[in-house]
Amino acid sequence: MSSYSDRIPGIDKPVSRIVLGSMIISAERLAESIQLLDDALALGINTIDTAHVYGGGNSERAIGAWMAQRGNREQVVIVSKGCHHNGDRKRVTPFDLRTDLHDSLARLKTSYVDAYLLHRDDPSVPVGPIVETLNELQQEGKVRAFGVSNWHHGRIQEANEYAAAKGLNGFAISSPHFSLAEQVGDPWGAGCVGLGGPKEAAARAWYEQNGLALFPYSSLGRGFFSGRLQSTDRQRFAEVVDAACQRAYCFEVNFQRLERVEQLAAETGYTVAQIALAYVVQQPMNVHPLVGAANRAELESGIAALDLHFSPETLAWLDLRRETR
Repeated sequence: MSSYSDRIPGIDKPVSRIVLGSMIISAERLAESIQLLDDALALGINTIDTAHVYGGGNSERAIGAWMAQRGNREQVVIVSKGCHHNGDRKRVTPFDLRTDLHDSLARLKTSYVDAYLLHRDDPSVPVGPIVETLNELQQEGKVRAFGVSNWHHGRIQEANEYAAAKGLNGFAISSPHFSLAEQVGDPWGAGCVGLGGPKEAAARAWYEQNGLALFPYSSLGRGFFSGRLQSTDRQRFAEVVDAACQRAYCFEVNFQRLERVEQLAAETGYTVAQIALAYVVQQPMNVHPLVGAANRAELESGIAALDLHFSPETLAWLDLRRETR
C-alpha cells in the first residue's frame, strides 16, 4: 500500500484509503442507502464521494439524512462536486460554483463540505477566477479543501502556480479515472480524463512527483474488473455492464489485462476485484480509490485488497508493460 499519509491539507480528519462512491446511494432507497453508509463507516471507510448531479440531488439528500439521523457529521469526510456541464452550456464559472455548492450544503444538511471538486473543466475559462472563488469559499468556512475532477494535470499545475503567485491555496485533490483498465473511449462523452495506459505515463509521473491526493473514479473500470464476467465471456459484457463501461473499457487491450488478472487470481486465491484494486493502491501516487460498493461484502473485499502486495514486475505485467513477471 502507498506510504503517503492519509491526511490531506485543509482537511482536519483522517481520510480513509478507500473512498465510498455514492452514485447508487439515493433518498429514493433511503433504508438501503443508510445501511450501506453505516456498514462503510463501521468498517473504517469514513470518506464519501458524491456530487451535485448524482441522482438529481438524491445522493446528497440521502447522505444528509443519514448524517442527521446518526449525528455523525464530524466523523465523516464529505467530498462533493459541482460545475458539471448540462445540455445547454458549460458551467465552470464562479457563479455556478457558488450556487451548486449552496444546493449541496442544503441537501447534505451541513454548513461545510470537507472537500469540494469541480466536476468538469472548461479549458476556455481562465484558472484565476476559479481559484480565487474557491479560496473565498474556504475562508467563509464552506469548504475545507478543494480540487478538481477530470482536469488535465497541466491545467492543475497552471492553477496551482497561479495560487502560489497570489499567496492563495491551490488544488489539493484530483479525481480523474484511474484503474488497471485503460480508458480507451470517453465513458460519458463529456471531457473525462483518465490516467491509465502508456499514453498517460507523463501524467502519472506528474502525480508521483507532486504528491497531489488522487481520488480516482471507476477504480474497477466501472465493473470491468468486478469478477462478474470472465475474459472468455466477451460477448456477454454488453448484457451485464452499462453503456459507459462499454464505451470506455470493453476493448481488447483491457481484455488482455483481465486475462492476466484471472491467471493471477487462480494462482493466489485472491479475487479479480481485489487484484485490480490492489494494482491501483500500490502505484507510487497518493491514491484514495473510489469504490462503488453495493453491500457490506463488497466493502470488506475492497478493504482486504489493501493488504495485498505484488512486486513491481507483477504490476507491470498486469498492465502489459512486461511480458513476464
